[in-house]
This record gives sequence, structure tokens and C-alpha cells, in this order.
Amino acid sequence: MNDQAPPEESALAQRTTAMPADTNPNGDIFGGWVMAQMDLAGGAAAIKRAKGRVATVAVDGMSFHRPVFVGDQVSVYTRIARVGRTSVSVHVEAWVCRGIGGEPIQVTEGQFTFVAIDSEGRPRPVDG
Repeated sequence: MNDQAPPEESALAQRTTAMPADTNPNGDIFGGWVMAQMDLAGGAAAIKRAKGRVATVAVDGMSFHRPVFVGDQVSVYTRIARVGRTSVSVHVEAWVCRGIGGEPIQVTEGQFTFVAIDSEGRPRPVDG
């Protein structure tokens, strides 16, 4: 976990505000909502790299370091970690800024694997 700032080699893929409708029974933002934002951002990076449709096939090493609160500005950063014949692995990190001018805090990270698919949903070569 990096506590200083989002990694320079990663691209900002998505930014959104955590809203009250996204809370769990404890009042914090539901982890599944955070994971969904990360999947959307990772998917966008994989689509760009694969030049077409992809499907999420795995999430590895998902770590929730800190909670996300209502009103947090959630920024999701992506970096292509590996490209296989039909797959793209994307390292995804979620960071928040709390309040106006708040310092960035890393809250979550994980490795998302996507498979490039053709129009019928079958795997296809990433570079084909």
C-alpha cells in the first residue's frame, strides 16, 4: 500500500463522489460499490488495450485498506500489469480525498483480469 500519492505510472480512469445510497448498514460506503467502480475503471483500460470488448474473469488480491465515507471524492487509477494472448491484467487502485483540499488516501487495490471477447462472447486474441 502506498500512502503518499497515486502512482505516477497509473492513469486516472474514473472519479466519482460516494453518496448516501451507497452505504452499508454501518454507514460506511459498501465495499461492493467500491469494487464495482474499480471494475468499471479496469474494464475501460482493458477495452482500450484490447481494442474491443472484454469480460471480467478474475479479481485477485483485493485489499480494502481504509473505509470510504459519504462525500469522499473517489478516484480510481489503473495500470496495465500484464498482457497475455487473450487476457489483460490491470492493477487498480482507489484513492479518496476527504473534504475540500484533503490529501489523497489509498483505500483499496486489486488485480483485475479481463479476457478479450468477440461479438459472440468467445475469447479472441488481444493483439489480433
